Amino acid sequence: MRLFTVHAEAPPPPGPEGWPEPKARPPVLVKEGFSFWATVLGPLWFAWHRLWWEAAGFLVLTVAASLLLPESLAAIAVPALHVLAGFEARDRLRARLARGGQPMAAVVAAPDAEIAWFRLMQQRPDLIRTAP
Repeated sequence: MRLFTVHAEAPPPPGPEGWPEPKARPPVLVKEGFSFWATVLGPLWFAWHRLWWEAAGFLVLTVAASLLLPESLAAIAVPALHVLAGFEARDRLRARLARGGQPMAAVVAAPDAEIAWFRLMQQRPDLIRTAP
């Protein structure tokens, strides 16, 4: 069983009578745990998820470790940075969502993302109604 955090903004207040209801952004599911792709792809994974500062910082640290450290230490430091990125990637994604107005609204346990969406519909239909 995997845990997924659900990030959703608060539903907008209803519009004036006769106006269409304002739409909220759809909720986002983020899987808990280690990210293999962030470990392998590094700054590309961060940039794909619009984590610009993290991508730049990771790239600077990797280049600095490669150029400034002796070769024996760089052979240890660069893979260690990649593994650290894999452990921190999803936490950084959750922080970006919270800063962007989508704080954590629920936690869902499911074997995969499809079943997590199904369980979210059962547990919190108010979050799903905001989806387009």
